[in-house]
Amino acid sequence: MKYWMCVTTEENWHIIRDKNVWGVPVRAKNTINKVSPGDKIIIYVIQSRKDKDVIPSRIIGVFEVVSKPYYDEKPIFKSYKGRTFPYRIDIKPIKIFSSPIYFKDIVDEMSFVRNKKFWTVYFRRAMFEIPKNDYEKIVAMGK
Repeated sequence: MKYWMCVTTEENWHIIRDKNVWGVPVRAKNTINKVSPGDKIIIYVIQSRKDKDVIPSRIIGVFEVVSKPYYDEKPIFKSYKGRTFPYRIDIKPIKIFSSPIYFKDIVDEMSFVRNKKFWTVYFRRAMFEIPKNDYEKIVAMGK
């Protein structure tokens, strides 16, 4: 079993939650093809703005993978920087947090973040594998 951090936008988070599907752009095809049913994914929503307010980046939920990766061009996700998300997996919720975990508050506890000062660089890709101990810490923090 593997554990994954999946990076998305506010708009696409709502689609992920409502449709129980995760998708990545073509450039992340090799990564999503390493995912198997039973793997766990953590959804990380990037910082956004609502009017003049900044909504910080945060972890919002944990899901289990229930399908093998597949290709589907049906446009269900909002494109981001011109990218679409046709490589997909079906997922089911394990825990949706009623209070998000603000990543900047837990960065020091995450072993996958080696450079704590520039932690945001880790989230410039669609998804990446994280160690089991980091996954377990995040799940335990989630409310």
